[in-house]
Amino acid sequence: MRHSAATLRKAVLAAVVAAAATVSASAQPSVSVDTEWVFDATAAQPGSTIRAALGVRIQETWHVHSNKPLEEGLIPTVLKVNAPEGFAVTRVVYPEPVMLTLSFSPDPLSVFENEFVIGVELAVGEEVAPGTYSIKGELHYQACDDKTCVAPDSRSLEYALNVVADADSVERVESPLFDEIASWEGGEVPSDAPQDGPPVAVTFDEDCDVLAVLEDFDILATTGGYLGADEFLAFIDAAETGVKQKGMFEGKGILAVVVLIIVGGVLLNLTPCVLPLIPINLAIIGAGAQSGSRLRGFALGGTYGISMALVYGVLGLLVVLAADKFSFGQINSTIWFNVAIAILFVFLALAMFDVIAIDFTKYQGKLDVTSRARQGTFVLAFFMGSVTALLAGACVAPVVIQVIVYSADLNAKGHKIALALPFLLGVGLALPWPILGAGISVLPKPGMWMVRVKQALGVFILVFAGYYGYLAWEIFDNTRGVTEADVAAAAELEEGWTASICEGLARAGVENKPLFVDMWATWCKNCLAMDKTTFKDPAVVARLEGYVKVKFQAENLKASPAKELLEQFDGIGLPTYAILRPKNAAGGIR
Repeated sequence: MRHSAATLRKAVLAAVVAAAATVSASAQPSVSVDTEWVFDATAAQPGSTIRAALGVRIQETWHVHSNKPLEEGLIPTVLKVNAPEGFAVTRVVYPEPVMLTLSFSPDPLSVFENEFVIGVELAVGEEVAPGTYSIKGELHYQACDDKTCVAPDSRSLEYALNVVADADSVERVESPLFDEIASWEGGEVPSDAPQDGPPVAVTFDEDCDVLAVLEDFDILATTGGYLGADEFLAFIDAAETGVKQKGMFEGKGILAVVVLIIVGGVLLNLTPCVLPLIPINLAIIGAGAQSGSRLRGFALGGTYGISMALVYGVLGLLVVLAADKFSFGQINSTIWFNVAIAILFVFLALAMFDVIAIDFTKYQGKLDVTSRARQGTFVLAFFMGSVTALLAGACVAPVVIQVIVYSADLNAKGHKIALALPFLLGVGLALPWPILGAGISVLPKPGMWMVRVKQALGVFILVFAGYYGYLAWEIFDNTRGVTEADVAAAAELEEGWTASICEGLARAGVENKPLFVDMWATWCKNCLAMDKTTFKDPAVVARLEGYVKVKFQAENLKASPAKELLEQFDGIGLPTYAILRPKNAAGGIR
């Protein structure tokens, strides 16, 4: 009985819709339906895939039935694409329907309201010759409001698609319509779409020349460290759209850092353990009033200042290069390193607040050689500048150490300008000395204000201490709970992954697919944390579905090919990720 009632209800509903469809066109209301068809590239290449988004806007208060109506007899919304020979529609993605209850139906209906987007994926055959091809489509639908359904209607679509042989002729097209398509993997596969055959046989040499094979690939994007799902998806988006992620030194960033370092060096002259010693140091080198002429005094002061700048520059260069040699990028991704740096900066900040004392200027008196150089010599000025740089005391050493550590960190991240930062700090410290050596007094008198300057520097150093402390906590938070079982699980590859970089490169080339490389090691806690979290995220799994995926184990970063891969990917440690594309592929990633 219930079955009969349901059948009767469906029949009545179908009859209502059918009756509406037979009403003469003159008696029906005019329903505005606008369409916009956008392709995601200006052209395609043979053997590639291109996507299109169809935006549909229906007049307010009206809707159309979804592609899968819940009741029999209702007209579904269907997009049909007529592709020319050599082309094939591989996927049609409809939006999520809205459940709507109307006056003529006691049960909710599955509909598309107001504005919605349909996605189409089109494969271009290998045999398609370069040229312009007409891609035609037709959208079938029936519009209804709460009381009325108009006759089924359709909209014709046509797009002139260029097929080119040169990948450089393919440019990506940005449109907000593509943002409305939730998941291409969730689309419908047309019945006439080409079906996946058996896996393509790929032959490769396990001992391949990785660098030579990489020449056939474009490296679209690289990054590293622990990334949450959202960060990782943003990384993939940047690679797929060709948007380069800006580094901190791009644009005006480098100018701001250089100016800040130099100004900081100048301010070091105003600290309590430097400013009072300036007249004494001028007397030692024979500059100022004892120089005989302002020009000679300027030269002596300049020599003194250049010596200080060179000491800081050479010291910083040695430390930074040594850190680079011992894989600073790998070291600074550990908890203990960031905790140690945070503690060091807290200790240095306490010195700036006079809680503890770090002052070696008392040893400078033992090097007083004024009796031997009344008018000063350039050798003496250079020597005393070096001594002053090394024995500057509590007011200078904390800032110098901070700049050197900061420079090592930046250099490990690939910013070679960082090698010059310690020298630039010395330049700032040296700037007033030629002027002072010429006998021109530009420095204010000592006072309480100097303590305030030093305390301000202490606050600045505490900010860096907090930054490194935060990094330590972030690493700890991401890696806690990682066990030996997780190490074993990481070594067991999931379906769709390979451990061989040679196989991955070969398969990506043969299948004309993008390649994702995850460089990891058993000692890398962040790597294991990624396997437990981000790489298990459904959205991440879906986004990597169309990739050839390589999980390359790099236990020894100094061994080949791990060393070469890390250099090619601009990696500073593990984990390091890279997205590559065969050079014979179309402009974007599908």
